[in-house]
Amino acid sequence: MSKVGIREVAKLAGVSTGTVSRVLNDHPSVTKELRARVTAIIKDLGYTPDASARSMRGKVSRLIGIVIPDLTNPFFAELVQSAEQAAANHGYNIIVMTSFDHAAKEADRIKQLTSRKVDGIMLVPSNDFHTLKLPKGLPIVVVDRLMPGYSGIAADHRNGVRLGVEHLLQLGHRRIGFISGPGHSVPANDRLRGYLDAIEQADDRTPMAGPPLIAEAAFDYESGRSAGNYLLARARNERPTAIFASSDQQAIGCMRAAHDLGIPIPAALSILGFDGIPLASMTTPRLTTVKQPIQDIAAAAVAVLLNKQTAPDLDNPILFGCEILKGETTAPPQPD
Repeated sequence: MSKVGIREVAKLAGVSTGTVSRVLNDHPSVTKELRARVTAIIKDLGYTPDASARSMRGKVSRLIGIVIPDLTNPFFAELVQSAEQAAANHGYNIIVMTSFDHAAKEADRIKQLTSRKVDGIMLVPSNDFHTLKLPKGLPIVVVDRLMPGYSGIAADHRNGVRLGVEHLLQLGHRRIGFISGPGHSVPANDRLRGYLDAIEQADDRTPMAGPPLIAEAAFDYESGRSAGNYLLARARNERPTAIFASSDQQAIGCMRAAHDLGIPIPAALSILGFDGIPLASMTTPRLTTVKQPIQDIAAAAVAVLLNKQTAPDLDNPILFGCEILKGETTAPPQPD
């Protein structure tokens, strides 16, 4: 059987080949009814447009490039998966590249994607993004780690942490430790500010039991375990009754530290994570966490790249609210 071409689709639909092309390119001039009719014929015939030929004719490549710092991080893996689904909903595919959190590699990945004629790039910048110069003329949306002077989309990290601290305060905790992220990370600093905001406001209402207890760590499991050991290595009446970690991986590492020290969760220690990755629901006990709306962030980024949604103003990013997913690792504190 010969391969079906665009002329056969146009003939059956009773339209020009140009109209079929506009349907394929999701052009706004095509009516809803006509789009549905042509799309149904395309599906019935099994017609697949030649992407390389369309690209050579100056049409869109229907490719979106994604650059992330670390594919092994569950948050970024879920972000990529959500972006792939959002792109597929618009008839696009993705190309994923990893910068290994290094500015020079990041610049190289962006150059490679540009040479492949992608229609736009979703970028989670490296932590040393200050040296990065983005190309002009190509749609680029910065996600999660916001960069001054560029359109950005992220979770509201600061208010998300405030929400989590408020949850612990409502349970009665007054010694709340915090595992922050690395000091050069934009989201980590936003989350730290959220913690300090919430503690300061709470202190005005009901005095906290001592100064803030903070341990800086990378976002991974082992760093969370080490930070947990640091925060818990003090007398019972001085150690925190709750620990809020800046990532779920940190929180799970902290759970291990508490287990090794014989501190039961949540009877003697409450632990709260941040991100809402699938692994949080697989721990024993099940981790309570502040969930980032990863699917919404990815969908918005793809929509902005494809001009389906207005791009955020420079230095005025789109921020999505977070929510608490209650698990089994938070409870009221025991008396000293």
